[in-house]
Amino acid sequence: MAKSGTDRKYPVRVADVLEAGADRLKLEVVAGTAGLGHLIREGAINRPGLGLAGFFKHFPNRRIQVIGLAEHAYLDSLGPDERAERSELLFSQRVPCVVFTRGKRIYPELKELADKYRVPLLRTPLITKHFVNAATIVMENLRAPRLKVQGTMVEIMGIGVLLEGRSGLGKSDTALALVRRGHSLVADDITAVRRDSAGAIIASPVKVTQYHMEIRGLGIIHVPSLFGVSSVREEKRLDLVVTLCAPGDNPSADEAPGTSLTRDILGVSIPQVYVEVDAGRDISNVVETAALNMKLRRLGHDAEKELDERLMALLSEGRDASE
Repeated sequence: MAKSGTDRKYPVRVADVLEAGADRLKLEVVAGTAGLGHLIREGAINRPGLGLAGFFKHFPNRRIQVIGLAEHAYLDSLGPDERAERSELLFSQRVPCVVFTRGKRIYPELKELADKYRVPLLRTPLITKHFVNAATIVMENLRAPRLKVQGTMVEIMGIGVLLEGRSGLGKSDTALALVRRGHSLVADDITAVRRDSAGAIIASPVKVTQYHMEIRGLGIIHVPSLFGVSSVREEKRLDLVVTLCAPGDNPSADEAPGTSLTRDILGVSIPQVYVEVDAGRDISNVVETAALNMKLRRLGHDAEKELDERLMALLSEGRDASE
């Protein structure tokens, strides 16, 4: 599978969290904009209650720091000078950013400290519990190993299928036929994949080409405008890789019957099938059937294994298997 990116797992910037969590986290930058490039080296979220009280032993300064209702109440109980002194202890720990939840008022002295130490000071209307949960998911997604692969991703009755193969074999045309049958497009031509915390491979489109397809002879089309909003998905778990190939180029033809092929993507084995593209063959129908067969296997029904068992039973009885 050709790559247009590389496997990576790295600390993210504060600016990355603002962009990726724009809808979910509802963050606004109040002060400290010079520090938006700071790295967040740990994915967990911290509430710095002990730090504000002056205890910094084992303090996790590599995490997002959240000022919730309890921390705000503590700061509110202090006078301006003591509040500035306690807060400076926190900002001087080189934390990546500080977030005030519940839309709470941010004191002027904290804004000054944020600019002084170049620590972004952020605010969200979310209650603390909801923000911590949402921010944890955003951080997991941003820190997940990921790459970009050459291929078109579709969803067929709940099964995520990646169509790959050399240029000119009809990946986009096959995906278009599947969309016309009521299935959904995830990404065309280039698909971004990441491994989530549960070990699943999640596929999504590259933002610049999201919802669009390039069809030979037609050019660029906007899929939801033509087929409705149900014809696209923002992301989908990858369950099956379908490799389109020319007649005679199918490496699985040399495998022993019953052999299951897999493709390693970010350390996860994904079932793989080869489909030969030949004149007059309805490739979309074959791909749809492959996806449905995968769904049946997940339900415990393996047609190949079942037939093999029936043939073995007939042979053990001394009967002709062609009867």
